[in-house]
Amino acid sequence: MLIWIIIISLLLVGLALTIVELFFIPGTTVVGLLGLIFSIAGIIVSYNQLGASTARYILGGMLIVSTVALVVSFRTGAWSKFSLKSSIDSKVNEGMLATISVGDEGITLSNLRPVGKAEFNQKAYEVKTTGSYIESGGKVKITQIELHQIVVEPLK
Repeated sequence: MLIWIIIISLLLVGLALTIVELFFIPGTTVVGLLGLIFSIAGIIVSYNQLGASTARYILGGMLIVSTVALVVSFRTGAWSKFSLKSSIDSKVNEGMLATISVGDEGITLSNLRPVGKAEFNQKAYEVKTTGSYIESGGKVKITQIELHQIVVEPLK
């Protein structure tokens, strides 16, 4: 009776660790490998202690239970709860640079260390400095515009 408890425990722990790997911490492989090791240990113990014919039933049952668990998880949409559904398709300051030019003055909306937000012509832009830190509320001037980057310097 004790050997059955050991075998069932090994198989259940192996299955549980495999499910944890698939659903809760995918990509770590450590938990999945531990689940595989526990499952294989359960099968090996059953072959050694119960004989080949009984162990084949246990192996078949384990394969069926694992397959059913995977099929059910796919059909119920459990995987969709863990997938990213949104994507970022915008770019920094895209299409907004037509309203500003070099020499415009504005005010910082956040600390620039060295990147942050500043307001020019009542619009907020992501800006960067040449390396200096500028506190929020400081006055800045645009020194250059490269592609989608606005470089500013503090006004004295």
